Amino acid sequence: MKKLVFMVMIFFCGAMANAQAYTGKGDQKIQLGLSAWGYGTGVTGTYDYGLNKLISVGGGLNAYFSNYKDNDKDNRVFVFGRVNFHLNEALDLPAKWDIYPGVDVGVLGKDFGIGAHIGARYFFTEKIGVFAEVGNNGSLGVSFNL
Repeated sequence: MKKLVFMVMIFFCGAMANAQAYTGKGDQKIQLGLSAWGYGTGVTGTYDYGLNKLISVGGGLNAYFSNYKDNDKDNRVFVFGRVNFHLNEALDLPAKWDIYPGVDVGVLGKDFGIGAHIGARYFFTEKIGVFAEVGNNGSLGVSFNL
């Protein structure tokens, strides 16, 4: 039993050593999570594509279950584009971490919406990590490398 536990630990340590949160040009991420504040409570999904070591662009969708903006049920979906600025090199972060401020621009019901956020990702393995974002919309969830 001790040998099995030891082998599993070595496997996970090896997998974690290769984890990279943001690699730059061509990097692709999908994030799925819960949105707990901002325009309402619900779920969120985003996609990001790395243009270079500093900038990624993407899009997303937030679907709200309650606390709609202005108590209007037409405001239950926010569809948006986003730009993130990755600070990995500037902050000399370990490869598993990604800290990024960003801007969201989109449509909420019949209204134009704009927001700002700061986010962080941590990858346990090469493919799977967690994220948190705070700002006009806040969310927590799982992040996947493609």
